[in-house]
Amino acid sequence: MFKKVLIANRGEIAIRVIRACRDLGLATVAVYSDADRAALHVRLADEAVRLGPAPSSESYLNVAALVDAARRTGADAVHPGYGFLSENAAFAEACAAAGLVFVGPPARAMRELGEKTAARRLAREAGVPTTPGLMQALEDPLELRRQAHDLGVPVVLKAAAGGGGKGMRIVRDEAQLDVLIRSAMGEARGAFGDASLYVEKYLEPARHVEVQFVADTQGRVVWLGERDCSVQRRHQKLIEETPGPGVDERIREQLGDAAVRLARASGYVNAGTAEFLIVNGAFYFLEVNARLQVEHPVTEAVTGIDLVTLQLRIAAGEPLPFVQGDIVRRGHAIECRISAEDPYRDFIPAAGTIGFVREPAGPGVRVDSSLYPGLRVPTEYDPLLSKVIAHGRDRAEALSRMRRALRETVVAGVRTTIPFHQFALEEPDFIAGAYDTDYVSAHWPPAAAALPPETVAAAAIAAVMSRRRHAASAEPADGSSWRRSAREDALR
Repeated sequence: MFKKVLIANRGEIAIRVIRACRDLGLATVAVYSDADRAALHVRLADEAVRLGPAPSSESYLNVAALVDAARRTGADAVHPGYGFLSENAAFAEACAAAGLVFVGPPARAMRELGEKTAARRLAREAGVPTTPGLMQALEDPLELRRQAHDLGVPVVLKAAAGGGGKGMRIVRDEAQLDVLIRSAMGEARGAFGDASLYVEKYLEPARHVEVQFVADTQGRVVWLGERDCSVQRRHQKLIEETPGPGVDERIREQLGDAAVRLARASGYVNAGTAEFLIVNGAFYFLEVNARLQVEHPVTEAVTGIDLVTLQLRIAAGEPLPFVQGDIVRRGHAIECRISAEDPYRDFIPAAGTIGFVREPAGPGVRVDSSLYPGLRVPTEYDPLLSKVIAHGRDRAEALSRMRRALRETVVAGVRTTIPFHQFALEEPDFIAGAYDTDYVSAHWPPAAAALPPETVAAAAIAAVMSRRRHAASAEPADGSSWRRSAREDALR
């Protein structure tokens, strides 16, 4: 096992990795941009290194700066989290060239699966059904237009170099093609450093279901169950759950088998996720996320497997400690993503300073969070603030625990997605599990929209507290690295 891990990410996932490292007795190095100088992951790590200015291209996407930070701090492994460079084969190769262990798949597998069109070609060769569309990435807007025209609207434009809904646009009217191509390419370039796109036929109505798999260096591949991620806005997930309400045992086994075939065909190692659309009882391969997923906690809840710790062990060369027959999934789990967005204004990103936070607790509830009072929410990055996960003996109990958790959750000082989650958890179609990828557009916003009373109360408190907390957050010095003792961290 390596000794020190640099986490090439920020926010709640960086904190999640720091905690997994601590469980294994590993030292941690955080990295930060100028916008994140006072972020919680910077405070919690054993060391922290400044990468550069706020723009991700000058900080979290700066391969040279990340590798240099690892070298200077003596890190011998790098965990990329998700987003940013997590699916970037060149980054994985740069880590290997510097003698660093990359906690993720090898670069070759990442190129085959992380690059979305290569993954589609591999899936077709492995006999996994794919949606109609391109098998190669394009950077020529005119050629993209021609391919979209040949497929016929509706089509979906997708970033070839990443996922998470970034660089993705649905085209229902050919007159909008040029504008949407430019928009998607710009977003893809900003998010992944690669503007190339591909085109697929857009299938609807559909459920978006994904399968978690893990593979070790000895060639063993195991799938851990599926997650339904159909509740989305702007093609980015809001709520995830497992088991999927619309997935029976027959299709579950077929999805798991398809995920394992894809992993074996690519020589995959570490944790990954195969994503599918289910339409009228048939499934179609979408892509493989060659990294950890935001929604991994729901799989952890029902399997009892710590996926981040497992990632680290696999990267260190350890074999999987189980075989397929050992996997037992117990109960039901749901995750709600709490993001700094205004759900009443089409989920546009929201900015502000956190004045007051109250996070839920109690039986069956977990919170992965980067929040604290006084945190300035930056607008430069993804708006995810925290995740609330509820686990129960069955779906009804998981829903009940999530309702309780959402009632207890208060984030004042910035608008969040909490009102949407509270609505969905009480909405009849969601309760019945009768939803698809059009759920948000069909149900939100409701005719009458009111803020929960506890949010109003917290806002009043925050108005008083925010002035006192404005300058309370200590920042690291301008030097390249700083360190705090565990006692100092505990006192903050």
